[in-house]
Amino acid sequence: MSETLRTEALTLGYRDRTVIRDLTLALPAGVSTAILGPNGCGKSTLLRALARLLKPQAGRVLLGETDIHAANTRALARRLAILPQSPLAPEGITVGELVRRGRTPWRGVLAPWRAEDAAACAVALAAVAMTALAERPLAELSGGQRQRAWLALVLAQQTPILLLDEPTTFLDLPHQIEVLSLLAKANREAGTTVVSVLHDLNLAARFAHHLVLLGPDGVVAEGPPDEVVTSAHLEAAFGLAADIMPDPRTGRPMVIPR
Repeated sequence: MSETLRTEALTLGYRDRTVIRDLTLALPAGVSTAILGPNGCGKSTLLRALARLLKPQAGRVLLGETDIHAANTRALARRLAILPQSPLAPEGITVGELVRRGRTPWRGVLAPWRAEDAAACAVALAAVAMTALAERPLAELSGGQRQRAWLALVLAQQTPILLLDEPTTFLDLPHQIEVLSLLAKANREAGTTVVSVLHDLNLAARFAHHLVLLGPDGVVAEGPPDEVVTSAHLEAAFGLAADIMPDPRTGRPMVIPR
């Protein structure tokens, strides 16, 4: 069962520059949330703080009732996983070797490889249609295949919460849809809480149940897509004049820039 990931009066920044100030936010458990906003508004900064990769200047990040900065590292890695933007892998690593690293939180340093570890990796590879490429070096794959391999790694970690920083960056449109469909499947079938930083407003509105729209001065709106994606909110967040129409396939809001 997923726990609610939330912030209390969270202030984030780097050295003398504050990026996010006094943010109180709750990301609903068991649904897919997309964090949206213009460049520089703090989307990736917020995600890094949610994953305990960035220490707050003030305030807290809570998972359930646990302050994540007070949590045991291994225990936290069993509760949430993060796929950062442009992750790096050792030279020569194969897809299978990469995915096996997702089992690290569940194994001791010298623990033998177990049947449940092998099963988790097999399920993860199958979920992203990469089983046949398990022995291929990661570097030999296309961009879309590499991104699927990284998704398999975080799926093999078997956490109830996935955090993803721009998982569709550098992918063409068919591969963007493929990746977002895989995440939607994880949410739908396993009840995984998915929190993604995305740039494409229309894809976010199509695939996410809950949106958090950030602007230069903090949260502009949050909630279901049809409540967040409005002309007024896009003007406030991006300075963008746009009309909103229903997506002819899903009925979700679709942005038409003027």
